[in-house]
Amino acid sequence: MGGLLKFVIILLGVGWLLGQLIRYFLRTKLAKFARQVNEAAMEQQRAQQQASRPKNSVNVDFVPREEIEKRKKDIEGGEYVDYEEVKE
Repeated sequence: MGGLLKFVIILLGVGWLLGQLIRYFLRTKLAKFARQVNEAAMEQQRAQQQASRPKNSVNVDFVPREEIEKRKKDIEGGEYVDYEEVKE
C-alpha cells in the first residue's frame, strides 16, 4: 500500500511539473509569435502609407513646440514693406 501511495504522489508531482513547463513554453512561444505578427502588421501599414502618398508631396512628421507656440500668437503688427505700383 505504501508503494502505491508513493507512486501516485510521484505521478501527480511529475504531471504538475510537466504542466507548468508546458504552460511556460507555450506562453513564451505565443508571446514571440504575437510580436512577430504585430511587427508584420506594422510593416504592412508603413508600406501602405508610403504607397498612398504622392511622390512629390512634402510630409511633416514633427513640428517643434516653439513653432506651434509662434503660430498661436496673435499678429499685432508687421514690418512695413515699401512697394511700387506698376502701370501697364
